[in-house]
Amino acid sequence: MPVIAVVNRKGGSGKSTLAAHLAAWCAHQGHAVMLGDVDRQQSTRSWLRKRNETLPSIAPWTVDQNILRVPAGITHVILDTPGGLHGFDLARMVMFADVILMPVCGSAFDRESAADCHAELMALPRVATGRCKVACIGMRIDTRTRTPQVLKDWATGLGMPFLGVLRESQAYVQCLERGMTLFDLPADRVPTDLRQWEPILGWLRPQMAVNPAASMTAAQPAAALATGSALPARAPATPSGLPSRLLATPPATTPQVPPASPRPPTQSTAPVAPAAAATASPRLLASRPVPAVTRINSSPRVLDRVASNGALRASPTASRAAEAPVAQEAPPIPSFLKLVKC
Repeated sequence: MPVIAVVNRKGGSGKSTLAAHLAAWCAHQGHAVMLGDVDRQQSTRSWLRKRNETLPSIAPWTVDQNILRVPAGITHVILDTPGGLHGFDLARMVMFADVILMPVCGSAFDRESAADCHAELMALPRVATGRCKVACIGMRIDTRTRTPQVLKDWATGLGMPFLGVLRESQAYVQCLERGMTLFDLPADRVPTDLRQWEPILGWLRPQMAVNPAASMTAAQPAAALATGSALPARAPATPSGLPSRLLATPPATTPQVPPASPRPPTQSTAPVAPAAAATASPRLLASRPVPAVTRINSSPRVLDRVASNGALRASPTASRAAEAPVAQEAPPIPSFLKLVKC
């Protein structure tokens, strides 16, 4: 899918006029063309809304969940860029464009601004290697003066192809106000202007040839240009083979338990390891004596300190005289006991 971007840093150089006419020419050639404005203002949408339905169709961006995408079935893309495009934004544009057309007016200020933009473009790899072609078009030029020859000499000195000039005519203004272009008018009404387009279109025809293999995958990069986030998915990396000694299951090791200090067999002060507690036999757990329960009946909130595997015992008929000797003989509470609220 060929992508043509109209680029110039200076405002008022005729970028929108050139982009609209290129889109209309592609539509008259029978191509499914999209005219997209990379600027967030989307100024070309207002021109497309004025376009009559009887004219060849030109598609705008498709809005999918607040993301601008290329509509399905599009074969050619024309991009109208904002003024002041430079740096990273200009580099991103070059990554997805096949042709960059630079409209330049006749003044010295326009030529100086365009020369700086061309120098930055030539520093990018796609332009330097010829994968993205850059050409210049004179806009709003009075053909009765020496301005066309001055522009041609200027472009030749930069090593940039100069495709021709387009004169300043009220036909462009009147057509754009009605959502039309010169290509939508009968050829006998604007013969002089159409002749000026011939060398430009003659240079563009080979560049606009559709490559079927590339057109299937070109929609995703154009959408990424509009949103800045969509990137092609990377194929999952295949893990390299590991040595057999690394794939072998390591032998199970039994944790070394330090010898316990001499204490009564019914109590233990060492904390229980998580792995040992998870694998303990239910029979061993059931054989453990029921820990003592200390009741605080004077408090409005009765708190019981119990073992992690013991049940909360709150019998109202328990004798306080029987509990006192047991509480006095009980050793300090182990660290794995919890404070449970009744």
